[in-house]
Amino acid sequence: MNIVLTGGGTGGHLVIASALATEAKKRGHRVVFIGSQSGQDYQWFGESTLFETTYFLETTGVVNKTGLGKVGAVWKIIKAVVLSKAILREFNADVVISVGGFSAAPAALAAVVSKTPLYIHEQNAVMGTLNRLLRPYAKGFYSSYEGGEHHCDYPVRETYFHHRRTRKKVKTVIFLGGSQGAMFINDLALELAAWLDEKGIKIIHQCGAKEEERIKAAYHALGINAEVYGFTSRIGELIIRSDFAISRSGASTLWELCATGIPAFYIPYPSAAGDHQYHNASYVIEHQAGWCERQGEGLAEKLKKAMGETIEPMSKRAMALIAPNGAKTIIEKIEILEENAH
Repeated sequence: MNIVLTGGGTGGHLVIASALATEAKKRGHRVVFIGSQSGQDYQWFGESTLFETTYFLETTGVVNKTGLGKVGAVWKIIKAVVLSKAILREFNADVVISVGGFSAAPAALAAVVSKTPLYIHEQNAVMGTLNRLLRPYAKGFYSSYEGGEHHCDYPVRETYFHHRRTRKKVKTVIFLGGSQGAMFINDLALELAAWLDEKGIKIIHQCGAKEEERIKAAYHALGINAEVYGFTSRIGELIIRSDFAISRSGASTLWELCATGIPAFYIPYPSAAGDHQYHNASYVIEHQAGWCERQGEGLAEKLKKAMGETIEPMSKRAMALIAPNGAKTIIEKIEILEENAH
C-alpha cells in the first residue's frame, strides 16, 4: 500500500506517527508524511529517513485563534488542502492515516474530498475537534479508551515492554512535567525532596529546559543529590529505572508508564484542550491502576500517603491495561479492510 501519514503539532501525536510509519515500512508499505511548518513536526521528521518523502505545509491551529486570526488560519488550511490533494494524487495514495492535531487537517480533509480511505488514531480519552468532525467519514477509528472494534493498544515503544516489571517498593521516584516541564510539579518536587531523601528514595526529575538552572540550584541548596534534566532524549531509560511517577497525563507518557508497570500519581495539566489530560488519567483510575488529583494545595501529603501504600497491585493493574504491538495491530486492521475492499 501507499500510505500517507498526517498529523502532529506536539510530540504526543508525532510519536504515534513514528510508530505507525515504522510498522508500515517493516511490512513493505510505502509511507510519506504530511505535516505543518508550525509545531514540532519538522523537529521530528525534517531530517528523518523514516519516510520516503516529507511535506511541511503552512498551517496553524484554528481552535485557539479568535477573529481575523481564525479566518487566516482557516484560509491557510484551505490552501493546504489543495496542495494535499495534489500530493495524494501524485503519490497514488491508497490510504491516509491521521494521528490528529492541527497538522492533520489538510491531508485528512483532502482524503475525504478525494474519496481516499481515511483512518484515524485518537490518542486521548476526549476526542480532538478535528477527529470529532472527521470520524463519521473515516473508514476506521482507533482508540485505547474505547471498547469493541475501535479498541487498540496504544502504540508504545517495545523497550518499555522489554523492561516491564512489577514494582513492589518505591526506591526511585520520577517527576515528569512533559516536554516543556511544569512549574507546579517542579515546586511540588522541591517540597517533597527532603522527605524523599529522608526515606532513602532517589529522585529523577525532568523539569523542562527553562527551569533547569533554578531546580538544580534548589536541590543543591537542600543538599540533595537529585538527577535533574531540562530536556533529555533518554526519558525511556529514566522511566524504566523508576518505581513511582508524579506526572502530567499526556497520553503517550501515561501509556509508557503503564507499559513498564509504574504506579503513577497524575496531576493533569489544567489548560489542556477539552480537559483531556484529566480524562486520560480518569481511565487509569477507573481501573484502579494509579492516582489522580487536580492541581492545587495539599498534594504533598496525598503523595506521601500514596507512596506509603502497597504499590504492587497498582503496578500489576497498570501493566494489564496495555499489551505490546499496538502499531502492528492498527496496520494489520487497515490491511484487512483494504484487502476486503478489492
